[in-house]
Amino acid sequence: STVATIFKNAGAMIIDADQIARDVVKKGQPAHRAIVKEFGKNILLADGEINRSVLGDIIFNDPHKKDLLNKIVHPYVKREQDRQLKQVEKVDPNAIVILDIPLLLESDMYRDLSEVVVVYAPEHIQIQRLMQRDNIPQADALARVRSQMPIEEKKDKATIVIDNSGSRENTRKQTLKIFQQLKEIQT
Repeated sequence: STVATIFKNAGAMIIDADQIARDVVKKGQPAHRAIVKEFGKNILLADGEINRSVLGDIIFNDPHKKDLLNKIVHPYVKREQDRQLKQVEKVDPNAIVILDIPLLLESDMYRDLSEVVVVYAPEHIQIQRLMQRDNIPQADALARVRSQMPIEEKKDKATIVIDNSGSRENTRKQTLKIFQQLKEIQT
């Protein structure tokens, strides 16, 4: 999210798959109904919305359940992402568009993209940051990080790597340099 914000402030259009995923699973949406059908009403808050913490505990500890959730949610996210992308292209065909998709490489959607940017930090730093950000124990942070493709494998699939293991200023400088490179490619 730090890198996406830097890109946005530099002038890029951001399509945020996490935000889309939060929207498509809201109460009353088809993905919400499908998730409740598969995972049961015990994942709901009192207001009927999905308790993301409870659902997260389930999927980050059971790869089968995680795959099931992804099969439900991903088509809705992809449809909305494509709609937003078409809207940006109508408004500004020359826009630099950043698709902020945490599970991009796991979903194989990256094959259609001109560039794949991976924001890299070694696993131990990811775990530290996740523990701090979400105030969770190390075991939970480790389960979440390890439920995804290993960061070293993601790094190998990238066309561009931003090393986010240092200071925010270092990350900002790298991101702005890459933004300029993307602008040059675009023209």
